[in-house]
Order: sequence, then structure tokens, then C-alpha cells
Amino acid sequence: MGVIEGENRPLTMPQPDNANDSAAIEVFARKRYRDRSPSRFALDIRFAVPAGITILFGSSGAGKTTALGCIAGLVTPDDGRIRVGSRVLFDAAAHIDVDVSRRSVGYVFQDLALFPHLNVERNVRYGLRGLAEAERERRVGEILDSFRIASLRARLPGEISGGERQRVALARALVTRPAVLLLDEPLSALDAATKGRIVDDLRAWNRARRIPILYVTHSREEVFALGERVLVLERGIVVAEGLPQDVLGAPREETVAQLAGFENIFDSRVDAVHEDTGTMTCRLVPGAVDLEVPLARIEPGSIVRVGVRAGDILLATEEPHGLSARNVFRGTLTGFEEKDFKVLARVDCGATFSVLLTPGARRSLALVAGQPVWLIVKTHSCHLLRPAEGST
Repeated sequence: MGVIEGENRPLTMPQPDNANDSAAIEVFARKRYRDRSPSRFALDIRFAVPAGITILFGSSGAGKTTALGCIAGLVTPDDGRIRVGSRVLFDAAAHIDVDVSRRSVGYVFQDLALFPHLNVERNVRYGLRGLAEAERERRVGEILDSFRIASLRARLPGEISGGERQRVALARALVTRPAVLLLDEPLSALDAATKGRIVDDLRAWNRARRIPILYVTHSREEVFALGERVLVLERGIVVAEGLPQDVLGAPREETVAQLAGFENIFDSRVDAVHEDTGTMTCRLVPGAVDLEVPLARIEPGSIVRVGVRAGDILLATEEPHGLSARNVFRGTLTGFEEKDFKVLARVDCGATFSVLLTPGARRSLALVAGQPVWLIVKTHSCHLLRPAEGST
């Protein structure tokens, strides 16, 4: 997949094994808002994805739901073109704007929007009006079996669990055999195990259909657990895309690093370039910490941003020796923060680093505020980042 740089440049994408062109979705959509308040922005998205689950990832208000709305026909772009397979759903230049009911787009909202007075079977059958009764029966039976809810067909939504309601919502969206499925955080309230089982069933259903599925989330855990690829949105534009481990594991944009949970992001100055070792020396600003980072095409004296995950830093209570890691700093523990059964330690080395520990590690090392410690950071755990908009 590639982000499109120019308006007239054709969209391109890799094709998965056994994929066909009719399974692809291509989106170019611009939406301007007359409200010029700081919280509003212009949507300007360009992307193309093949069949399978693609995550639309970004912070709240990044434009993810608006992007889905453009595809579904709930939001009308000011400019652009949206195609699913060979079928054009929207083309501003050609004055094409297919009605919502004729787009063949399945949409599952965060609140699921099940009819509380209809049982599971009637909720699922709702979109099949116009088909012969025998065909309706066949499709409903098939989709209820696929999502393991056949035994619930007579139950009302209020009589089943949250995970079962999510399965009903998916079955209702997919029984119509849409060309694309849009999911707006429908699993956010579920535990990881339940969420994983539902997505496994969704993937199994899609192996035979091979449609593109766009899944909106602002949870980085869901990106790695659920997605085959990821598009990162920030203030209405796509700022990164690719495999989850590439985009979030080794980000190139400061915005993406922040979304990916990088706790340490510093200004630094390139002091030296070492082509023979494939590294550079950067001095953190402010502070007197020299950090060895991977080599990049950057001139000495340049100001760059460097990101390091708190979980990629080791902490020692004695000065370490004989390590392959090139970055070893002495510092002082300044405090701790308990976070989801983990401990975030703050260490002042001239610059303040956050280090992720387990409670057991904190106890076994008898760590206390004011104690001298050493930090160990591998060179390739340091990521050079393009600054976020507004950074200096």
C-alpha cells in the first residue's frame, strides 16, 4: 500500500494471494468544514487497501469515523472518488453519488444499533427484505452458524451477553453480502479473549468472501491483535500505513510514535556521523546525554527528534560492564508511577527517562527514589522521528 502524494496519481496496492481486483477499495475524499475552530480540520484522505482487515488507527477526533461515513454515504465529500471493486460509489467530478441503500456497504456502529424489540433472528433478517423466503432462511441460517449464535435465534438483545450482541450485529451486517464491511469500534467494550474469538470467526467467514474490512480503533493493542495492515490518521490525513509491526513498532513520525505509546521523545542535536559503524551520536537537548542512534542521511548539527519505548530500556543498580548495548547512562531515580500492573520509573540522567518495570523487578532490586541507577539502551531501540506539526 502507498499513500498518494498527488491528486492525479493513480492508487496502487499489493495484491494478496488469490485476491481479485473486485475485492479492493480505493478512497480519495476531501471534506472541508466552515467551522474554523481549532478542533475542526479538513479531511483529506487517500488510500487503497485489498481484502482483509485493515485498521484505521488514530486518536479520538482524528477523522476515522468521518472516513467511514464517506465510504458508507453518510457523509458527502466536497471532492474525491470512492471505488469498491470496479464499482464507483462516489465521484465528485462525474457527479456520481450512489445512495446509501445501494452501496452494498455493511456498517457496524459502536453502539451496535440492534432493535431491542426484535429477537436475534429477526434482527439478522431485517436487511433481507425483497428476497424469496427460502433464500432468506438459507442466508440467515448460514450466518447464524458462522458466528455461533444459532441457538440464540429466539432471544432478545437484552437477554444475551455483550459478546453475543456483537456477533448478532456482525451477522446482520454480513447477511446482506456487502462488498465492504465498516466497523466503528464495535468490540471496544469486550475483554481481549472474547474480542479475539469474534475476530477469528470474522476472519474465517471472510476467507471465502475476500472483502475489505475497515476497523476503526484508537487502541494500539487492537491494532496488533486484530489487523493485517494499519492506516494511521491524524487531523484528517493518513500519516502512516503498512504492517502493524512496521508502522507502530518502528515509527518514523512523532505523531505515530505518540499513538504507539513511545514514552520517551526528545529533541537532540546530531553531533557526529559514524558511517563505518552505521551509527550517529546525538546529544539530547536539554541535557548532557549522548545517545548512539542508527545512521540516517542527516548532517551534523541538525536538530532531530528521538523516540525510545520505556519497555526497551534496561535498569541496573550497579554499573554494567561487557555489554553489546552502546548506550549506558548513570542517573538518579526520581519517582514511580503504577500503571496496569506495571511500574513506570522516572530516571534523571540529565534528561528524564521513563523506564517500564514489573512490580517484581522493583521489589527484587529494592528500588527507592533518590537511588543511583544505570540505564541501558540498545542503538536500534532509538528511533529518529519527523516532528509533529507545531513541534520545535
